[in-house]
Amino acid sequence: MGKVLIAWIGHTDLRAAAGEPEAGVGPIGQAVAAREFDRIALISNYPKAQAREYVHWLKLRTTAPILLDEAHLSSPTQFGEIYEAAVRVISETLKKSGNLDLVFHLSPGTPAMAAVWIILGKTRFPAELIESSKAQGVKTASVPFDISADFIPSLLRKPDEELERLAQGLPPEAPEFADIIHRSKPMQKIIAMARRVAPRSIPVLIEGASGTGKELLARAIHRASPRKDGPFVAVNCGAISPELFESEFFGHIKGSFSGAHIDRIGHFESAHKGTLFLDEIGELPLPQQVKLLRAMQEGEISRLGESKTRRFDVRIIAATNRNLQAEVSQGRFREDLYYRVAVALLRLPPVKERPGDLGMLIDNLLDQVNKESSTEPGYRHKKLSAGARNLMLEQSWPGNVRELQNTLRRAAVWSAGDTIEVNDLKAALLPVGTNVSGGNGIMGHSLEDPIDLPAIIREVAQHYLKLGIETSHGNKTRAAQLLGLPSYQTLSNWLTRYGVKE
Repeated sequence: MGKVLIAWIGHTDLRAAAGEPEAGVGPIGQAVAAREFDRIALISNYPKAQAREYVHWLKLRTTAPILLDEAHLSSPTQFGEIYEAAVRVISETLKKSGNLDLVFHLSPGTPAMAAVWIILGKTRFPAELIESSKAQGVKTASVPFDISADFIPSLLRKPDEELERLAQGLPPEAPEFADIIHRSKPMQKIIAMARRVAPRSIPVLIEGASGTGKELLARAIHRASPRKDGPFVAVNCGAISPELFESEFFGHIKGSFSGAHIDRIGHFESAHKGTLFLDEIGELPLPQQVKLLRAMQEGEISRLGESKTRRFDVRIIAATNRNLQAEVSQGRFREDLYYRVAVALLRLPPVKERPGDLGMLIDNLLDQVNKESSTEPGYRHKKLSAGARNLMLEQSWPGNVRELQNTLRRAAVWSAGDTIEVNDLKAALLPVGTNVSGGNGIMGHSLEDPIDLPAIIREVAQHYLKLGIETSHGNKTRAAQLLGLPSYQTLSNWLTRYGVKE
């Protein structure tokens, strides 16, 4: 009697199809080379293009017809979704294959996928279970029936987590946080904490390296709060000059100083009944920290040029890429202000500390790039080749999500066709200096002789500002996105500061 092989496509399989030597032919390729099958049914939760490229590669190695089913999982460890996809494919395969014996491959995919194959193969759909490795080749997995019971607690983990959530008094899953792409445990913990703090009006401090999504989290907290119908006012504290601090935050009246031609409300009044997001609060000079603290303590401000006070009702969410506790100990940040803004403290981990999130982020950000570029003349919808995707998965991404997004934007510009290839991605990756004591690069200056650091910074800024303007064909909004700047106004300020013509 013939046999049908059923398996999930795994990461090693995709690496094999991309030609990576260390991946060999991958678990599935190894199985079809070692054994004969009359039919092959594959399940993929990878992007459609990647899965189809893999099937094309596998067809060159077997004469058996291949059925591809594209499953959409919220997580590759979601037992319920994995179970439903597996049962669907098995049922469809049996209808088409008649009396062929079932063979389930345990090696490709996640441990959760292997667990489901074991349970199904020992209960509902009796099947041969196989596994493969470079060292031992392809062999039948000896799994006693009783061992499948060890996986039942995993199947019950989701209901247990739901009971634990209810016992802890957590709010229900909030759709406001759906834009924060994640599945890693560190991010799950942060989102759970954010959901808990969202319904309350206490101040929140979000710490994290540049590009980790601090403002995205702040906006999600605002949308999940009772203040969601009020304004969300975002202020870049690092971009406000000390001389304009009071005017920006408290407002002014006409004639209060030279150039004050009309009355103007400040950020506190603008955010009344809503949320005031103080981005990069660690950049505020000490004198301005005192003024901010007083306003927060009193809950009222006076516009420049007038004596009467005005009450305001705002929730403060602050963010910084610094360690404010260290800044306090070194006298650069006021201790009383720190404890005022850090009632709830959330620390966003860098991308390198979010295992399992990178692939999801790549897919989501590439979709964003395609959507935002769809109206540009001549733009073609982009996809990643398997090799380019693997190269991205190997990077450390010190610039985090922002660096990842801007790299995909540049790669979309450099690629001439529909597919971003490895060379397109290499051209889009910004060089990172690793030699600080020698060499000829910008990071290779010796300190044996004095250097002109401002001149070096100016050289780097001018180079990339010019490149950004050229690449975007003068579109300042697009150039700001490519350079990781928050807006075209910030880009204009940089162009002026470094003498770069538009």
